[in-house]
Amino acid sequence: MKTRTILFTLIFAIGSLFILSAQETIKIGIIGLDTSHSIAFTKLLNGESKNDKYSKFTIVAAYPYGSKTIKSSYDRIPGYIEQVKALGVEVVPSIEELLKKVDCVMLETNDGNLHLEQANEVFKSGKIMFIDKPLGASLAQAIAIYELSKQYNVPFFSSSSLRYVPQNQDLRNGKFGKVLGADCYSPHKPEPSHPDFGWYGIHGVETLFTVMGTGCESVSRMSSDSTDVVVGRWADGRIGTFRGLQQGKSIYGGTAYTAKGAVPVGPYQGYEVLLDEILHFFDTRIVPISEKETIEIFTFMEASNQSKQKDGKIISMEDTYKKGLKDAHKLIRRL
Repeated sequence: MKTRTILFTLIFAIGSLFILSAQETIKIGIIGLDTSHSIAFTKLLNGESKNDKYSKFTIVAAYPYGSKTIKSSYDRIPGYIEQVKALGVEVVPSIEELLKKVDCVMLETNDGNLHLEQANEVFKSGKIMFIDKPLGASLAQAIAIYELSKQYNVPFFSSSSLRYVPQNQDLRNGKFGKVLGADCYSPHKPEPSHPDFGWYGIHGVETLFTVMGTGCESVSRMSSDSTDVVVGRWADGRIGTFRGLQQGKSIYGGTAYTAKGAVPVGPYQGYEVLLDEILHFFDTRIVPISEKETIEIFTFMEASNQSKQKDGKIISMEDTYKKGLKDAHKLIRRL
């Protein structure tokens, strides 16, 4: 009888610890207060109108830097510092200090060129993270970040919010039958420090891959002062296109051609759909997007740049990836 009592007491104690652990707040840190994404996420998680589904999460600290070369980014930092402070976030002087205070990280720095070095510091700490778009400023940087993730055995993911628009997820998951092809578009705002679509056009490219999936094997691009159109051929014969809009209204969307007919591709619907996925990852450590798909997105963009330089020549995705991998290893050796 005494043994049974001790056993029940032990089971209850273990259960109580599990419940306390399940209820414990997950503390999030932000790297980079040079983007509106940082403010949007902080308001959703720390604001007075916080949704109950976010009760387990709070942003506790932020390291503000951040681009030092892109004026549209670094001009925001002083104002964004004050905004996050008003929402209860401690602003710290270094990533090292940030990592002492948090369980996981949102790497939000707007300049993709800084992501490799910043991500490396986070990986060394063992903290999981979400890396906002673009994962890196180039294919080589993106591959290098994945290589470091595997080296330190620390999971992460990167995504545009367009991926998680419900309509796009419905298309991906077969609600309208097999996707036979797709034409997607988004604004394309060039930034000299980033290769072409890597700065902003990535939104539309990621939408295309969300709908079509992986398997693109070759790319061709036609460009003008107002528009860029990239055509990708998938290994199964399907064709997908991305149209980057440099003029006119900033719009996101497209058309998917399915077994049930032509279906609209979902437009931008805010950051909450992405935040839900980030927090699920922080809670479970389950990565929602494969390395293969994210790297294929960057290979598609890099191959499109090569096609543009060669007057629309069809470029092999495999050859583009192989060069990116070699360049990634050089970047890692320099860290």
